[in-house]
Amino acid sequence: MSAESTPGPGIPGDTGTTGSRHRAKGRRRKPRKRHTGLMVTAWTAAGIVALGGAGAGYLYFKLNGNLKSVDIDQALGTDRPKKADNGSENILVLGSDTRAGGNKKLGGGTDDGSARSDTAMIVHVYKGHKKASVVSIPRDTLIDRPACTDTKGDEHPAANGVMFNSAYSTGGAACAVKTVESITDLRMDHYLEVDFAGFQKLIDDLGGVEVTTTKSIDDPDSHLKLKAGTHRLDGEQALGLVRTRHGVGDGSDLGRIQLQQAFIKALVSQIKDVGVFTNPKKLLDLAETATRTVTTDSDLGSVNKLASFAGGLKGITPSNMHMVTMPVAYDPADPNRVLLQKKKADQIWKALENDKPIPKSATEGTATGEAKGVVSGS
Repeated sequence: MSAESTPGPGIPGDTGTTGSRHRAKGRRRKPRKRHTGLMVTAWTAAGIVALGGAGAGYLYFKLNGNLKSVDIDQALGTDRPKKADNGSENILVLGSDTRAGGNKKLGGGTDDGSARSDTAMIVHVYKGHKKASVVSIPRDTLIDRPACTDTKGDEHPAANGVMFNSAYSTGGAACAVKTVESITDLRMDHYLEVDFAGFQKLIDDLGGVEVTTTKSIDDPDSHLKLKAGTHRLDGEQALGLVRTRHGVGDGSDLGRIQLQQAFIKALVSQIKDVGVFTNPKKLLDLAETATRTVTTDSDLGSVNKLASFAGGLKGITPSNMHMVTMPVAYDPADPNRVLLQKKKADQIWKALENDKPIPKSATEGTATGEAKGVVSGS
């Protein structure tokens, strides 16, 4: 795990912490430059794959060969929450930065083989697959990470008071799933990971995404400069928008999450209006990029399986997506970290377990990034 992902000691609680900490002094420090991979929502990426998979023979095998998958079930064994029997599904979607190859070129840094997940969302698809709730997990949340075994069979010990995204950098997909299940006591039925270099190309292949900003955004670290108004963002601009921290809001990861959620809704609402169905070249380019961009659990590790999964999500529209952030409070010992508000979070997990809407009380009075409403679809 890299130095910038490592927090100070401490154990998170509901409203505070116990244990020794060094109290931060002064103003919030300027966030370091980060290279954030955005998750393209499960149904968007999978839907494109489904379209591409409609071709025959060579195209099918070409796209199938692009897909990467990980066997989460084998790595985690049977010591997991039970699968829901109410027709709902939970999908953990991560945006990853491998710090190598195309990602290194886009975001700088060293090609040291390390990997991070700077974006994490639990997508709960309700019975009937017409509605979904999306819960973003702030990467800076201090949590108690459980012991886990990665997909290579290597064991990793538990750790207290570490950042949430250390789970992925420590043990990859399997440890990320294990950590989310330990926090929520919800079974993650599927796993989707999106590489942020591929995300940039995906947006370019789509022809850009149109958004409206109510405030100007100027962030040299994420290479983004937008005046207030309507813009069609290309891949580089979209990547800058979803990884900016101090370009707008309070400079926290929570503000970035609000921008990400707004962008995802804009993306989903426009996916049907980009000429995919009438442009075979665009269709092929999208399918090629999407299959190279996503990593799935082994249950979704083929074009046929992913296409079938996507078919069950076609009825979900932006108006039927309820997006929230896991309830947290700023850490009084370090304003660059947040602490889980367990009682409020438990309201979310209980609602999803019972396939019910997330109550408003679960997110009232929690920390926000002050960037809500800055970005909207056009």
